[in-house]
Amino acid sequence: MIEARSLSKVYGDKTAVGGVDFTVQAGRVTGFLGPNGAGKSTTMRMIMGLDAPTSGSVTVNGVPFTKHAAPLREVGALLDAKAVHTGRSAYNHLLAMAATHSIPKKRVNEVIEMTGLADVAKKKVKGFSLGMGQRLGIAAALLGDPQTVILDEPVNGLDPEGVVWVRNLVKYLASEGRTVFLSSHLMSEMAVTADHLIVIGRGKIIADAPIKDIITGKGAVRTRVRTDEPDQLMHLLAGTGVSVEAQDHELLEVKGLDPRQIARAALDNHVMIYELTPLQASLEEAYMELTKDEVEYHSLITTGAPVPARTGGK
Repeated sequence: MIEARSLSKVYGDKTAVGGVDFTVQAGRVTGFLGPNGAGKSTTMRMIMGLDAPTSGSVTVNGVPFTKHAAPLREVGALLDAKAVHTGRSAYNHLLAMAATHSIPKKRVNEVIEMTGLADVAKKKVKGFSLGMGQRLGIAAALLGDPQTVILDEPVNGLDPEGVVWVRNLVKYLASEGRTVFLSSHLMSEMAVTADHLIVIGRGKIIADAPIKDIITGKGAVRTRVRTDEPDQLMHLLAGTGVSVEAQDHELLEVKGLDPRQIARAALDNHVMIYELTPLQASLEEAYMELTKDEVEYHSLITTGAPVPARTGGK
């Protein structure tokens, strides 16, 4: 379990994290979301003892990370996959980590096999692709067989097979009763992986709830309606807070009315409808609604504006 109480971090005149409270429970995958600059990385660094809080506290399994006698056995983390001595092989990197906690070589071999690195374990890390580096970072996080696992953007650079593997891995770890804290910008992946979400914006917690509650709570009610009298139905449904858009000549999408209300209006006015399908809001839609006032860096695209030419680099 991870517990933050009045946790804050201030850099000069900038508050990166402003007195947040949250609990990451064991036995479920908790997703950590927020716009760039929201305080996600700072929060994760304070959990891992890499940054000291300005005030407040954060504990892992009841103890600050730096107070654990054998931290690798308590907490496994992937915060920066590039934080590896590039002149070492993957095997030697893990072996050196294991030696600091008296972890046997057998466990090094286990995590190498588990993460699919067996064929490249003796190669130097400097030749690794981004995806291979991510796998090595995950192997390091799992090395101590920890009760708590913290992964920042774990699927970055992975191919589809690797993405599915990470998804299944974190679900399995949670099913064993472990605490799993997962950060990602991929909403589609978070939607099928996380059980619970904590959303941060401008250093404040703006949502802390089961993922289903966040989606249903922030997504507008939408319904797909098919009728051979679309113009008449659009006129009937028009009203304050209601949006009706034509998708094609017989298909409408209605926002702001539930299917029962639509069906009643059609029936009372003798309009035939032959499809009435509730549409589930996506996590991306709910997230954008939650964070629309919390984004620190805005992009602006103006229709017809030229795209700046690339002047070099990647």
